[in-house]
Amino acid sequence: MKTTLASLALAIGLVTPALASDPDRLVTVVTSDQPQVQLMSMVLTNQAIAQGHPARILLCGAAADIALKDAPDSATAPQPPKGASPQALMMAAMQKGATVEVCAIYLPGRGADRSILLDGVGVAQPPAMSGAMMDDDTIVWSF
Repeated sequence: MKTTLASLALAIGLVTPALASDPDRLVTVVTSDQPQVQLMSMVLTNQAIAQGHPARILLCGAAADIALKDAPDSATAPQPPKGASPQALMMAAMQKGATVEVCAIYLPGRGADRSILLDGVGVAQPPAMSGAMMDDDTIVWSF
């Protein structure tokens, strides 16, 4: 009887962590200058958040313009079919807990500082971002 209970306890100990594991984290990397691609990246990221995946969004190049206080029309113009914009859905993801960061070289490349970014948008630190992207429990999407 003791052997059976010990085996059962061992089996439960091995199974329980697998059942209780956290959902994979998501890093969405957006570099496209195309508003439709930017919008779809935010649609999918918001869906992943709704499914319980913690998300981090990295915006580089022209895609980082959606994080600007004075963003171009392409980032803020409503698009079909639901009239959403890349910036609005990025902000929705932030409200749901997503971390949004621009690439470390974006602001220096523009000759600007953080003051041009929307509140809550940070600047990615390469060691931390590469670590997040390489983590075994991370899914990386690139748009």
